[in-house]
Amino acid sequence: MRKNLLAKVILVLVVMGTAFILGWPPKKIPLGLDLAGGMHLVFQVQTDDAIEIYVDQTIGRLKELLARKKITVRSFTKKQLGRFALTEFSPDDEGKIRDLLDEYLRDWDYGLTAGAVNLTLKHAAERTIRTETVDQALATINNRVDLFGVSEPTIQRQGGTEGDRIVVELPGISNPERAMNLIRTTALLEWKLVHAGPAAEESALLQNFGSRIPEDMEIVKGDPKKTEGGFYLVSRIATITGQDLSSVHLDRDEMDNPAVGFELKPDGAARFGRLTGENIGKPVAIILDGKVQSAPTIQDRISDRGIIRGRFSIEEVRDLIVTLKSGALPASIKILENRTIGPSLGADSIRRGLIAILASFLITLVFMVFYYRGAGINALVALLFNLVIIVGTLGALVIMKIPVSLTLPGIAGIILTIGMSVDANVLIFERIREELKSGRSVPSSIGFGFSRALSAIIDSNVTTVIAAFFLIQWGTGPIKGFAVTLIIGVLASLFTAVFVSRLIFDLVVPRHRKTEKLSI
Repeated sequence: MRKNLLAKVILVLVVMGTAFILGWPPKKIPLGLDLAGGMHLVFQVQTDDAIEIYVDQTIGRLKELLARKKITVRSFTKKQLGRFALTEFSPDDEGKIRDLLDEYLRDWDYGLTAGAVNLTLKHAAERTIRTETVDQALATINNRVDLFGVSEPTIQRQGGTEGDRIVVELPGISNPERAMNLIRTTALLEWKLVHAGPAAEESALLQNFGSRIPEDMEIVKGDPKKTEGGFYLVSRIATITGQDLSSVHLDRDEMDNPAVGFELKPDGAARFGRLTGENIGKPVAIILDGKVQSAPTIQDRISDRGIIRGRFSIEEVRDLIVTLKSGALPASIKILENRTIGPSLGADSIRRGLIAILASFLITLVFMVFYYRGAGINALVALLFNLVIIVGTLGALVIMKIPVSLTLPGIAGIILTIGMSVDANVLIFERIREELKSGRSVPSSIGFGFSRALSAIIDSNVTTVIAAFFLIQWGTGPIKGFAVTLIIGVLASLFTAVFVSRLIFDLVVPRHRKTEKLSI
């Protein structure tokens, strides 16, 4: 019996020692947004942009199919969102156009009226595009934040599977403006041949084109921070885009200024090789999010690699590399909410939280000692062990690189755990009192008190853990912090209130020795 008791003592000492080592110093446990300070952002994905892009892609694809079938359609007109029309075609080609639409454009409804074919995107297809756009934006923002190096961020969709809002929480962020620009930048990178420019006025670009923008061209403005500004007349269709990049890295231009080096995938390299080989001596515009970053003159044929030059700082180059590596956002995003929480507010919350923990512990100490006397001290020793295990477990999760942070609701979870841990001891002590009143001996009463209260303790704690798991699954950062500390505290209380508290009774009241009274 004595060997068994010694083994239990060693087990408790090992658990407590390990928890203390893992949890010390407590500063290594990352703090949530409400304690560390940082940014709380709510974005709305402009899914209408994705519909517009899909319409443009459909028109481009349809033009290729019509050319392949040798069907002439002179006009493509975009109408309301998700709608466009084909006009100016021969009546003899009407049947061929219908067959082509039935075979290749199954996501579209169409109707023929007065020599025009009107196409409307089907509702199911539109819903799918919107959902996938938000999903892709969520993944892209996640990648960018990971590459930016923010500790314990919260990035999740708001409003269910069909919601178009994304919540981003960045605790401990030191440069909010940089983080904001990094997240919201679309990062649509395009290489387009320059046909005229730069020019101070748009009209100057069109002197050789009858003062009208050709159908296969468009006017793009130069970024005044990276170029001389002005306007450029460029090809409407990009030869290569950011999707053709296989890798990007920090590089230097011929003047030793920071630049972005890139390598292209085989298909993109072949297209870029044709563009540069056929247009030596002409400028090609490098366009990021609709603004020309630079327009170098093609000196020789370039195939699989090159650099993006401009008036970049080292930080701008690194941010551009991050956005290009994470991919372009499928649509623009609008900021609905932007809150910055200062670290001073977090420090005040930590101080008040620690005061609350200490106050709850002292009040519990006074009540337990007053009401249960010596047994109350037993419960408070177990409670101290419980707090050590909670901190140690949080430290272990950090070492294992499992996303976890201490939030203000997390501190509330610890305080709630204090009450739940003492509640288990109250159940046990009341059962022991009942056994003593029934005439059982002190050792026997202790044994029956623990065994008969165990089922009630397990039932109440299991339901609490289940509820906390639901909070982890669907809650945001602070709520998850509450659920994590609650689960750890509940499981720790099962160990301390049942195992450690029983061990203390066994050490104070040996089973082989007759004891007449118990301070309870």
